Amino acid sequence: MFVLRQSWAALRALLVLTVVLGIAYPLLVTGAARAMPARADGSIVRTEGREVGSSLIGQPTSDAKWFAARPSAVDAPGAESGGSNLGQNADEQKKAIAERRTALTKANPNATGPIPDDALTASGSGVDPDISVAYARWQAPRIAEARGMSVADVEKIIDAHIEKPALGYLGGKRVNVLDLNVGLAQRAAR
Repeated sequence: MFVLRQSWAALRALLVLTVVLGIAYPLLVTGAARAMPARADGSIVRTEGREVGSSLIGQPTSDAKWFAARPSAVDAPGAESGGSNLGQNADEQKKAIAERRTALTKANPNATGPIPDDALTASGSGVDPDISVAYARWQAPRIAEARGMSVADVEKIIDAHIEKPALGYLGGKRVNVLDLNVGLAQRAAR
C-alpha cells in the first residue's frame, strides 16, 4: 500500500512537471519572443538593408576610424564566450593589462587622461557589446583624426548614443560600440 501511494505521488509529480516545464514554460518563452521579435532574433543591426552585426555581441575592430570594443578573453568573438577567470593579482593578468596599455597608448597618441579600466580588462563574457562613456570619449581624438572630423563632432555622436544604467541604477552609463560605429558611418555618409 505504501509503495502504491508513493508511486501515485511520483506519477502526479511527473505529470505536473511535464505540463509546467514541457508545455507551459516553452509556450511562455515562445510568446515572449514573439512579443519582441528583434531581440529574439539576435538583435541584428541592419544598415541600408545589410546586416552589420548584433547589438548584443561585441565585435573587435583594428581600424582607427572605428570605436574599439572591450578586450576579449577569447579569440573567437560570438562563437565562444567567457572570461579569463584570472584574479587581479595574477601575473598573466598583469602582463595582459600591461600589453593592452602599451598598445592603446600607441594607437591613441592624442588621447588625454588615464586609460579607462574597461579598455584594459576583458569583460566577464568576453563579448561585451558596450563600453563606458569614458572609454568612448578617450577614443574620440583618434577617431576624429582618422576621419577628418572635429573631436566635438565625435563627442556629439557619443552623446547621442549614451544608454542609461539598467533599471536606472544598475551599472553606469554606457554606449553600444556597434551603434556608435553605425552612427559614425551615417555621419560620414552625409
